[in-house]
Amino acid sequence: MLEKELREGEEEEQEKKIEEGESEGVKGEEEDRQEKSTEREEEERWSQSSGQIIDLKDEGYEEDEKDEREDADSRCSTADSDEDVTGQEIGIYESIDTYGAVMWPAALSLCSFLDKNRQTLNLQGKTVLELGSGTGLVAIVAALLGASVTATDLPDVLGNLKANLMRNTRGRCLYTPQVAALCWGPDLEHTYPKSVYRYDYVLASDVVYHHDFLDELLVTMKHFCQPGTTLIWANKIRFETDLTFTENFKKAFHTSLLAEDREGEIKIFMATCKEM
Repeated sequence: MLEKELREGEEEEQEKKIEEGESEGVKGEEEDRQEKSTEREEEERWSQSSGQIIDLKDEGYEEDEKDEREDADSRCSTADSDEDVTGQEIGIYESIDTYGAVMWPAALSLCSFLDKNRQTLNLQGKTVLELGSGTGLVAIVAALLGASVTATDLPDVLGNLKANLMRNTRGRCLYTPQVAALCWGPDLEHTYPKSVYRYDYVLASDVVYHHDFLDELLVTMKHFCQPGTTLIWANKIRFETDLTFTENFKKAFHTSLLAEDREGEIKIFMATCKEM
């Protein structure tokens, strides 16, 4: 009798383990299905997102096109050019939640300039740092032109920045673009010591707008623009503060005007440090 009860108990225990195993298996399969479903939804959202085709060579790009974002929290925009740097379109996710997740006109102008002047401004094999990368468009173009790029911005926009970079450069570039958090200011020697972080080019576009960190931005530019470094800054003039910053920029560096749009609102400057 006791043996029978023990046998029945063992059978019940075994059945319980089998049921638990099956339950875990079902749970695992369900998680896999959910993950694949999420991936499919992401792919569908990416492929079906309504966006605009922007010609990188169109120097008359108007910021008014941004008004189309009023009815959407995010969207996909596509940057294209007649002599496309990749032979393919560049797809960019934007969001109106933060300035850093929007594709601004000076970034498009800078991309156009880099693309059209790829022979005289050869980025192949060069180390490039971008300040205030935002959506990552400039970093993507620089990487596709052969540069080893580090794209930087505040921590809250790095997720979208990294996703855009990976989506547009995976398998297309000699160097995999890097993403890093960088807060402008005077303490950069601790986090980015000059002896370690040296770049051939520093790129920045539309980083001067209505904010309270223009002094910190200039300090950051001076920190990274060492002897042998070329700083290229593109900006659309919107406020009086833009003009003030431009004057301070010219005092801090040896500068030259590389290009400007037809209206004279977007200017692209080249700068090198004033060696002591």
